[in-house]
Amino acid sequence: MSVDGELVGAIGPGWCALVGVGTGDAAPAADRLAERIWHLRAFADDRGNMNLSAAELGLEVLVVPQFTLYADTSRGRRPSLAGAAAGDVAQALVDRVAQRLTEMGAPVATGRFGAHMRVALVNDGPVTLMLET
Repeated sequence: MSVDGELVGAIGPGWCALVGVGTGDAAPAADRLAERIWHLRAFADDRGNMNLSAAELGLEVLVVPQFTLYADTSRGRRPSLAGAAAGDVAQALVDRVAQRLTEMGAPVATGRFGAHMRVALVNDGPVTLMLET
């Protein structure tokens, strides 16, 4: 992931977690999200079954702040971002997700909050999940 041509975060195999914060979200939701990201059994075991977590495999996590996950496109031609938390609240909670992941032992890289980021992603496999707390 880069900002203005500068590499600000990179990982090897693991999760690319696009993290959106909505109005009303608080610290317990951030803690729960970090726990779910790290311990969700969604990686293949030796038989190809989704039985292993990033924690069990020692994988990495790229935390990308993404307020547009809260865009409401149900009406009109322009997305409404009224459901997204204010910047200061969102930044604190995204930072908390990254901090909690680190505390649990995850190697974590992060984006730069509020910046125009270029994220390059190789989606290796059929798994893309939406986690909600």
